[in-house]
Amino acid sequence: MSLGKKSVIFIVLILILDQILKIWVKTHMEIGQEIHLFGNWGILHFIENNGMAFGMEMGGKPGKLILSIFRIVAIFGIGFFLASLIRKKAHFGFILAVSAIMAGAIGNLIDSAFYGMIFSESFNQVSVLFPHGGGYSSFLHGKVVDMFYFPIINTHWPHWSPFRPNEALVFFRPVFNIADSSITCGVISIVLFQKRMFRNLS
Repeated sequence: MSLGKKSVIFIVLILILDQILKIWVKTHMEIGQEIHLFGNWGILHFIENNGMAFGMEMGGKPGKLILSIFRIVAIFGIGFFLASLIRKKAHFGFILAVSAIMAGAIGNLIDSAFYGMIFSESFNQVSVLFPHGGGYSSFLHGKVVDMFYFPIINTHWPHWSPFRPNEALVFFRPVFNIADSSITCGVISIVLFQKRMFRNLS
């Protein structure tokens, strides 16, 4: 099997897993609802965000539109880069890492581009797929579905701490999805193994 086919299969598998889980969460849970998987350390916690990975946001509808357009441009850029790596027969790990980044970007773009058109709202109700009368928003203005929450440390800063004494201390606080994880794992892999991955590039 060629490097190109392996890359495409890897991207498609990540997208399928990402979208199946997001659609399940969207159609079975309300905003803020939780399912505890590993006690209080591993939780499916349904939230939606208007912005970037791990719940970061850009302001308002203009910011949302700018971010969606940026995602589209970035995906095309990553795609061209990935194609060049495949042509050069770069390190297979490098190709997989870039494929993972591309899959994650596409996964969150799907939410932003289409979820507002095909889903009803999830506040105080389970969302309906293809609701009568249309979705909750327009093209490129959908919200990204996040669900993984791992508050491994959930305590308070000590009273003597110079940083936020007696305030809540939670690690890991961000809620994320498979697409976010894919991007993060791809970037970390490149950083950790860059010497090996870049060896055959000229």
